[in-house]
Amino acid sequence: MCRLLTLLFILLTAGCSQLETRPEPPPPPTSRAQEVTRAQSQSLSQSRLGTVSVSEHGSPDDAERAIAAKANAAGAAYYYIQLVSETVMPGLWYSSAILYGPLTTASPQQ
Repeated sequence: MCRLLTLLFILLTAGCSQLETRPEPPPPPTSRAQEVTRAQSQSLSQSRLGTVSVSEHGSPDDAERAIAAKANAAGAAYYYIQLVSETVMPGLWYSSAILYGPLTTASPQQ
């Protein structure tokens, strides 16, 4: 029994390390908004523009395309999709995302 509890404890603590996110740099900005991962969005927190959400009939891909269109219309350089979920109505998908502007380098103060 003690060995089983020890093994369970080791597996649980090892599993927690898999949830840790190490920051990664986002890709270079382009003319269109780019989707970033959670790890890439951590370095963008200073350039947060706001959030957008959509409800789209069709598939999860349709909801993601609508988010990308809203991000481009808002002038965002990057967006991180937080949620894509089917609503109570079959075929109606809800999605929300955080928009980020281009990275700005701090200018030296004089």
